Amino acid sequence: MKIHLSQFAGFCGGVRRAYDMVAGLDMAAARQPVFILGSLVHNDAVNERIEKKGISRIDRETFFAASAGEIGTIIITAHGSGPDVYAAAKEKNIDIIDTTCPKVLKVQRLARAYKKRGYAIILVGDRDHKETRGIDEWGGGGAAIISNDDDLKNIHLDRSGKIAVLAQTTQNEDFFRRVGEYLKKKYSDVKVLPTTCGATHERQEEVKRLANEFETVLVIGSPESANSNRLYEIAKEINAKTYFIENADQLEDVWFKGVKSAAVTAGASTPEWVIEDVINHLRLI
Repeated sequence: MKIHLSQFAGFCGGVRRAYDMVAGLDMAAARQPVFILGSLVHNDAVNERIEKKGISRIDRETFFAASAGEIGTIIITAHGSGPDVYAAAKEKNIDIIDTTCPKVLKVQRLARAYKKRGYAIILVGDRDHKETRGIDEWGGGGAAIISNDDDLKNIHLDRSGKIAVLAQTTQNEDFFRRVGEYLKKKYSDVKVLPTTCGATHERQEEVKRLANEFETVLVIGSPESANSNRLYEIAKEINAKTYFIENADQLEDVWFKGVKSAAVTAGASTPEWVIEDVINHLRLI
């Protein structure tokens, strides 16, 4: 079986930056104890390596409830966080290591800037995703979040007001484009700001081609990874023989029975060692 590995599979620049910052952290020099606010990225294999350094995960509720001195350093993940986290860290004299992806920072700043200019914010993104929540918080909260077609159809805003449309950086570009076109027809003053990142664009365009050219497509990523799920959804719509796995243990031989060509791609938070393991297992099928 011919196996083709996507040129864009694995860590994007933002995730690589975040991982290198945390993996290379000098624990002896850091103010103790060191915590990370949630998962660095949506991938268990990566997060297990972070925990082995002695960095414990902490949720938002525990972070905000902590007394001064209980947390020495807090790591903000690649997905970003709202301004309340920074304010609380300053108040409690907690050191911050900020690994927020620069592309996410850009969207946060745009949300804040357009809200100050009097725009209603529409955010195309996964409603419960950390990145989406953080962007909304930087925009002052109250953004209309569109995650699917039903959300789009049910949106009702002041027709005379100004509207700014932003996207979670890992959103499906075709869906975002469709949202913008729909809103421009419905409202008179709509500014569409394409904020999906370049890595997202490259992966989504490539997976469309792979789904057409190869008999089977394999997407590697965490079920919690927004960008991995988008890749799977896009490929599955084109090629019914598209499968989603988190690691090599989830491979099923029956998927590849009689298959002569398979394409493999992976989400932006999938590490190289997981991809290599999958490829090695595929070669044995």
